[in-house]
Amino acid sequence: VRAALGPGGALLMGADLRKNRVLLENAYNDALGVTAAFNLNLLARINRELGGHFDLKSFAHIALYNEAAGRMEMHLRSSTAQSVELSTLDLTVRFDRGETIFTEASYKYDLPGIEALATDAGFKLLASWTDEEQRFSSNLLVSR
Repeated sequence: VRAALGPGGALLMGADLRKNRVLLENAYNDALGVTAAFNLNLLARINRELGGHFDLKSFAHIALYNEAAGRMEMHLRSSTAQSVELSTLDLTVRFDRGETIFTEASYKYDLPGIEALATDAGFKLLASWTDEEQRFSSNLLVSR
C-alpha cells in the first residue's frame, strides 16, 4: 500500500481494538449463529468447489480469544472421527474426534501497537480516533 501511495500519501485505516475476553467471545459466538454459519461456509465452499464431502453437521464452530497473540481464533471442531474425501484433489483427510481446523485469526490492537505497526510499514501515525467505549479506532497514516 505504501508503494502505491508514494511519499506523503495518506491512508485511513480502521482497527479493532483489544477488548474484554467475554465481550469478544460473545461477539464471535453470537446467539443468532451468524458467525458460525460464516465459518461453516468454508466447508460448504470446499464441497462445492473442490468436490468435498464434508458433513457440515459433524463440525462445530469454536471461537476463542488468544490473549497472548491478541487475536480471536475461529476453528471448526470435528464431533466424530471421520474421513472426508475431496474428489477434485484426489485426497482423503482424516479427522480425530475433537480435532479442529483453524479457519481464521482476527487480530485486535491497542493504540501503541497500531503506531508500531504503522512505523514498521513505513508510515507515520498522524492521528487516531476511537468510539466512546474505545472498541474501534480510525487511524490516519502518512507514507514516509
